[in-house]
Amino acid sequence: MPEQNAQQDLQLILDDIYRELTPRLGEGKVADYIPQLARVDAGRFGMAIVTTGGQVHRVGDAEVPFSIQSISKVFTLTLALGKHGENIWHRVGREPSGSAFNSIVQLEHEGGKPRNPFINAGAITISDLILAGHTPKELIGEIVQFVRYLADDDNIVIDHEVARSETATGYRNFALASFMRSFGKLDHPVEHVLGVYFHHCALAMTCSQLAKSGLFLAAGGTNPLTGHSVVSRQRARRINALMLTCGHYDGSGDFAYRVGLPGKSGVGGGILAVAPGKASVAVWSPGLNENGNSLLGSLALEMLAARTGWSVFGP
Repeated sequence: MPEQNAQQDLQLILDDIYRELTPRLGEGKVADYIPQLARVDAGRFGMAIVTTGGQVHRVGDAEVPFSIQSISKVFTLTLALGKHGENIWHRVGREPSGSAFNSIVQLEHEGGKPRNPFINAGAITISDLILAGHTPKELIGEIVQFVRYLADDDNIVIDHEVARSETATGYRNFALASFMRSFGKLDHPVEHVLGVYFHHCALAMTCSQLAKSGLFLAAGGTNPLTGHSVVSRQRARRINALMLTCGHYDGSGDFAYRVGLPGKSGVGGGILAVAPGKASVAVWSPGLNENGNSLLGSLALEMLAARTGWSVFGP
C-alpha cells in the first residue's frame, strides 16, 4: 500500500495482524533454560509502533513489561561505540556467525574473538569494554540510565529475579567468558563482566518503551520526540546494518529475507525492528522458533513489512 495511506492506517494494520495471529497465540517454545522465563505465559502478544513523526500505535499486551534479554545488546553496543569508537572492532567482529548464539566452537577456531557484538560471546566482550573505569554496579546503573534516556521513561528497571535466575544457570556463558579470558581477550574478572551482562539482559520493558528506545535508529541518530542526539547519522546507519545482518543469530538471513528490516531479537520473545526514516517497532510473543527468535513476533513483523512496504529492500 502507498506509504501515506500506511501511515494513516497503521492502527488498522496492527489490529488486523493481531486478529489474524490470535488463533496461533501460544505457538513456539518459551526459553525454559532460564527458570524465570520458563514461567512466562506463552499466550502473550504485544506490539507497538512509534513513528518518527510521533505517532504511537499499540495492540495486545504492549504495556506489559517483559525481559528484553539480547535486545539490550543494541544499547550496550551503542554505549561501547560512544566510549571507544571504532576501536571496539579490534575485539569483536562484524560478521554473521552462522552458529548458535551461545556456541563455543567458533571462538576456538578464531582465537577467542567473537564474530559480532550480538552473539553471547560478543556481547560479553562489549560488557568487558564498557566496564573500564567502573565497578559492575556503577556500569549497570549507567546502562539503566542510558535506556531510560533513550525511551524518555524513568520507570524502566532491571528484573532482579531474572538476573539471579540467569546467574544461577548461565554455565555456558561462564564457559564462554572463561574461554575468552584464557585467550587474554577479557580485561576484567569473569564474574564482574558476567554480572554486567546478566543484569543488562534482565532489563524489563514494555513494547511501547522498547519502540521508543529504538527510535533514534530510525531517525538518523536523534530521538525526534525528545530532540536527544544519541549517535551520528553514520553510526546509526552502521548499527542498523549490524542488526540486519547479525540481529537474529543464525536466523538473521531468513529474517532479512522475510522481513527486510534491521532487527534484534531476545529469548524473552521480544524483537526490536527499525524502519529507517519511518518508525521503530517492538513486538513480544514469548514462544520461540528453533533459532531462539520469537515465532509469532517474526511473523507479525513480516506481515507489517508487507503491508506497509517498509522493507529496506523496497516495497
